[in-house]
Amino acid sequence: MGKNKYIETPERLLEMFNEYKQFTKDNPRYRHQLCQRTAEMVKEPLEVPLTMEGFEVYCYKNFKVTISNYFENRENVYEDYYAICTYVKKEIRQDQIQGGMVGQYNPSITQRLNGLVEKTQVEQDGKIEVVFVKGKTIL
Repeated sequence: MGKNKYIETPERLLEMFNEYKQFTKDNPRYRHQLCQRTAEMVKEPLEVPLTMEGFEVYCYKNFKVTISNYFENRENVYEDYYAICTYVKKEIRQDQIQGGMVGQYNPSITQRLNGLVEKTQVEQDGKIEVVFVKGKTIL
């Protein structure tokens, strides 16, 4: 006999994710900045990026469910949830990358979280060239 699943269907997991998305976008964080004209502190709303950790915390706080098992799918117990879990991970990553690209989120952190790196390769061969210019030696 199989183990009871706390999230009955993959569709319910998607509903939970959509609720998390709506909650996250409806509840910005705030940065307090000094207004130069009025010398008053002003609250600037900042959109919160979607994160896997945020979704996990949201599910536990609101539904008392730990969702990591659904995403890890050990021993293929949650195979029916694979497509939804993949979609959720991709949508979170897309939100982070696009937000980083337009400057909405910190691009450096976005790159690190998503394994995006800019590689520059510099090669040195250790050779020194000697150039003669009108009687002078230039290294």
